[in-house]
Amino acid sequence: MYDVQKWTSGLWRLVKRYREPVVVQTLRSAAAATVAYVIALRLSPEPAPLTAPLTALLVVQVTFFATLTNGIRRVNSVVAGVLVAIAFSVLVGLTWWSLALLIVASLAVGHLVRVDEYVAEVAISAMLVLGVTTVGFTAWARIVETLIGAVVGTACNLLLPPPVWVDEAGRSVEDLARRVRQLMLRMGEEAADRIPWQQAAARLHEARRLDHDIVRVDAALRQAEDSLRLNPRVREGLLHRVVLRTGLDTLEICTVVLRVLARSFTDLAKARGSEELFPSRIGETVEQLLSEIADAVVSFAVLVTTDLSENAESAESRLTAELHTAAGTRDRLAELLKEEIRKDWANWQLMGAVLTEATRIIDELNTEHRTRRLLEELDRVSQEQRAKLPRMTRLRERLGVQEELWNRAGFGERSR
Repeated sequence: MYDVQKWTSGLWRLVKRYREPVVVQTLRSAAAATVAYVIALRLSPEPAPLTAPLTALLVVQVTFFATLTNGIRRVNSVVAGVLVAIAFSVLVGLTWWSLALLIVASLAVGHLVRVDEYVAEVAISAMLVLGVTTVGFTAWARIVETLIGAVVGTACNLLLPPPVWVDEAGRSVEDLARRVRQLMLRMGEEAADRIPWQQAAARLHEARRLDHDIVRVDAALRQAEDSLRLNPRVREGLLHRVVLRTGLDTLEICTVVLRVLARSFTDLAKARGSEELFPSRIGETVEQLLSEIADAVVSFAVLVTTDLSENAESAESRLTAELHTAAGTRDRLAELLKEEIRKDWANWQLMGAVLTEATRIIDELNTEHRTRRLLEELDRVSQEQRAKLPRMTRLRERLGVQEELWNRAGFGERSR
């Protein structure tokens, strides 16, 4: 009885997750490979035409844009490999030295026809075809199976639209913001303590490791951007791409400034030796300031990943309030530092750097700065699209799509 309940609950969790991109992509890939194999059994002369489901599996990528580009490149790679194999079978046949020449020639042809990541597929197809006696028969079968797999993979994306990875990218942006927040909170807690410089240096290493997190978020964002291209289910894809991209750019700048701040803490800890990193009142204010900025970083991430206008307005109001509070704490810290520097000039540069770096993060998260950045990026991307696709741009302008996009973004009222 317990096993049945456990199995049922597991099945129910899977059913509830059926809309998640990973589950959708798994089902689409399995369906495309199966359909390609069934069709190839009827059309291919091979008894087990596994090239067709393999091609369909590789062609059905996570985005429709990638499916089109991968399908074309994969078909080109297989056809090029088959042609190279036919030429070698006519001229020299299969020997150890001709195999070496075949691989070199196939890889060269792969680069020549620009199949990108499928360069090795050219050599693989050539070796498989050359390794059989009935070259013409096998070559034709492989081409047919490849075409079947490519067509089925592309048709699968038309009938079963690929998942949109915007939510996944948004979650990765929020996770990055929360990691930045945790590091800021730890640095703030240590600001009022007597810590060795090695402990401050450990925070510096943590700040440097945020670069790896940014790389992972950038990869998720690129996947989301590709999923919005040529996707019939998505409207305002340009706006989604620009909002997420500019949001990640801002967080990246914040992590760079945080790394500089951690460096200032490390140098200050070395300079002060056994003394506290900051005097007690200053240390408490630094802790409060970093805590408020850390909360604002998370609110900023929530703002750039929120779709609904009501939630976006709420997130923007919360971010504005948090930045206003942080700016007040920053001003109070400036007064305290001014008094401290009058008493002791020894470390005024490092203490002033802490104030400068905190101000830089506050300015980067400012909503007005974000709006200007969004407008500039939208203008830049729109100009690039008009230059690449002038006819499409003129058609969109006639339909008023661009004006509607700006109005839905909420910039028409705010930018005036």
